[in-house]
Amino acid sequence: MLRFEQVTKRYPDGTLAVDNLSLEVAEGELVTLVGPSGCGKTTTMKLVNRLEEPTSGRILLDGEDIAGIHPVALRRRIGYVIQQGGLFPHRTVLDNTATVLQLLEWKKPAARKRAAEMLDLVGLDPSVYGSRYPGQLSGGQRQRVGVARALAADPPVLLMDEPFGAVDPVVRERLQNEFLRLQAEVRKTVLFVTHDIEEAVRLGDRIAVFGQGRIEQFDPPATLLGAPATDYVAQFVGADRGLKRLSVTAVEEGDLEQPPLVDLGDDMADAATRMRDSGARWAVVLDGSGNLHGWVPRPAAGKSVTGRVADHARRMEAWLPLGSSLKQAFGMMLQYDAGWIAVLDGDRFLGVLTPARLHEALRRSIDADAQDVERAEVRLETLPNGPA
Repeated sequence: MLRFEQVTKRYPDGTLAVDNLSLEVAEGELVTLVGPSGCGKTTTMKLVNRLEEPTSGRILLDGEDIAGIHPVALRRRIGYVIQQGGLFPHRTVLDNTATVLQLLEWKKPAARKRAAEMLDLVGLDPSVYGSRYPGQLSGGQRQRVGVARALAADPPVLLMDEPFGAVDPVVRERLQNEFLRLQAEVRKTVLFVTHDIEEAVRLGDRIAVFGQGRIEQFDPPATLLGAPATDYVAQFVGADRGLKRLSVTAVEEGDLEQPPLVDLGDDMADAATRMRDSGARWAVVLDGSGNLHGWVPRPAAGKSVTGRVADHARRMEAWLPLGSSLKQAFGMMLQYDAGWIAVLDGDRFLGVLTPARLHEALRRSIDADAQDVERAEVRLETLPNGPA
């Protein structure tokens, strides 16, 4: 979809912004460009829509050299989102969103209809927000309008230059979540510039870490965090890269333990006996369809219990769906002070994740990348001070 071939950008004063860059972005892929200020990541993005021109090399869009496309025509084919959205303050939200469509000579009713659809897509009700002006919106809302405007003409490529950098951390996380939802739906080819490695890891299918005008490493987030290619990359991603990797490592069924299971209709005395016999201090409670209902503690030794499990079952607060990140699982353990959390596939109970199994999953993920195998194929050696 988008390919850089030995692209260099040198300014008249001798400054080398981009140095012999070769990079390919697949259709529907979200690539984050990350690095410190002045490393060339924003210049690289501007070369794509010809806000900057390369000194040498070429850039291909769908196999076509963009040097042969008129800059205005090219920019109308590429969505562009910057900090604060870059909205026109004197135009309504609906008209801002329809800007590119109007430049493409869409008829006004069709342009406004499409703009309304895009506002709805980014979570802004056009009947509420369409007639407002940018000054009447929050920073997060303005940023959503900017994304809606960029998507309105259905461009094949979307360029995003630190789009969430000017909002507070809470709003930023919400915008990131919203954009991931949108990307799953529209599958655009995206170049996303950020200086924040956490954001790059969270959003990117692959991450290009820039040094001075050069890419030091270009890999999926898990590989980047598990096996930094250079000391520069290791320093940039940080000594806590193991913790960052939790956010890009999914919980898999093979990571789970199988606790004792009891049914709502079971006799509680029988359930207590089964827990004691297995050495478990609790059991997971399922309903008649095998779905998760809650949990029940093992009664204290010598204490008699009567009734059904349903009379003693407790609500299950700590649970998450299969495929959630290890970071989400770890956060839930901390939130509920839980020694384990239930993992579900829809409503179906699959097992529980414990801190030890979470650690195993992280180790397996790192080793799997290093060995280029699936996680299930990794055999862990026992640690000297405890279980694997």
